[in-house]
Amino acid sequence: MPLLASFMVPHPPLIVPSVGKGSERAVQKTIDSYKAIADEIADLSPETIVIISPHSVIYQDYFHISPGKRASGSFASFRAPDVTFDEEYDEELREQIVRYCDDSDLPCGTLGERDPGLDHGTMVPLWFIRNSYKGGKIVRLGLSGLPLKDHYALGGIIGKAIDSTGRRTVIVASGDLSHKLKEDGPYGLSPEGAIYDERIMDVMSRGAFEQLLDFDEDFLDLAAECGHRSFVIMAGAWQGSKVISRAYSHEDQTGVGYGICSFYPDTGPDIYVRLATLSIEKYIRTGKRLALPDDLISLLEGKTPPPELTSSRAGAFVSIHKDGDLRGCIGTISPLASSLMQEIADNAVSASTCDPRFTAIREDELSSLEVNVDVLKEPEDIDSLDKLDVKRYGVIVSTPDGRRGLLLPDLEGVDTVEDQVMIAMQKGGIKASEKICLQRFEVVRHR
Repeated sequence: MPLLASFMVPHPPLIVPSVGKGSERAVQKTIDSYKAIADEIADLSPETIVIISPHSVIYQDYFHISPGKRASGSFASFRAPDVTFDEEYDEELREQIVRYCDDSDLPCGTLGERDPGLDHGTMVPLWFIRNSYKGGKIVRLGLSGLPLKDHYALGGIIGKAIDSTGRRTVIVASGDLSHKLKEDGPYGLSPEGAIYDERIMDVMSRGAFEQLLDFDEDFLDLAAECGHRSFVIMAGAWQGSKVISRAYSHEDQTGVGYGICSFYPDTGPDIYVRLATLSIEKYIRTGKRLALPDDLISLLEGKTPPPELTSSRAGAFVSIHKDGDLRGCIGTISPLASSLMQEIADNAVSASTCDPRFTAIREDELSSLEVNVDVLKEPEDIDSLDKLDVKRYGVIVSTPDGRRGLLLPDLEGVDTVEDQVMIAMQKGGIKASEKICLQRFEVVRHR
């Protein structure tokens, strides 16, 4: 599917350092999450980035898509004139969207542009993206006063246009959450604000897109949200597809809610999971390990395995579940094998046979197992718990004598940094009174 991924992001200009001038540190989690998704976009190398902005041209009864060949903009109105943008539009994809809207009698087009300059709802995401990825054209579109169902329908048309052009695309839904989260915030406090933020983060973290249409319009007004219609358009582009969703962060330090989530197509087990599963099945059935790369090439029906598996090295954890319960989990913090491919295969065998908490997996269990693979990025030293985030970072706790315990990120039932560190210490046999060193790491999760 040409729609590679989509992202829900905020757009406060203050998180651009030249604008914030230090005040951006108040929302460092948002900045870190933004950098993470910008790196993900760079890894995807899209041909086109569709940006949906509440601050582009908006009409009550019409969706506006920016016309022309290119557009420019700057943060001059935010006292940072040196931060500039010059972007090329994807005219083919834009025109296909307009044609499909015409065919569907959905009011959408390029007429009525009042200001061709890029708005901050577009430029803030682009600032982060362009720091990691210079390629790709853009399509910029605004919202309307039409019902939510029409925004969802527009998203479906965008997805159809992406498919028909074959354009490798990511969609960025730009929008802040509630603007009324603090009494001393710039917009004051409304009880609906916190309710909206909690509810939207729950819906988006689960990828429950159909529930976006259940938000009452009056409630949205009372919550003073900014991005809901952006999110609805983005969700519509995934119509008929299952997604893998992830919530990176949510902050309300300024009285305005900032939430970041990602959505990828759920295409079933990827090659990492298939490799681990094959390794488990062969060892349990025959007592023999995989012959690599030959067995992997056979699994891929003669295709060459991706170089990140055969040529790179990294630590990796293989987790096995049965009926929702953990059945085995073993991994390596740093690479031991000659390739990531071998690392995963070896750890899959260990997770299925050597986890001291469980008996070895039996052959009659193989058909009911769920296998996950977490590839670890390089750990980095940290000096306080403030640098941790249980959703984004795993933690390694170590002592001067070499004992250490590790806990992966985003685990069910681990809701606080304190719990995360405590469990890691228990796994390493480390007492609360001992001197410890902390490291954090990110993982690339394969399911």
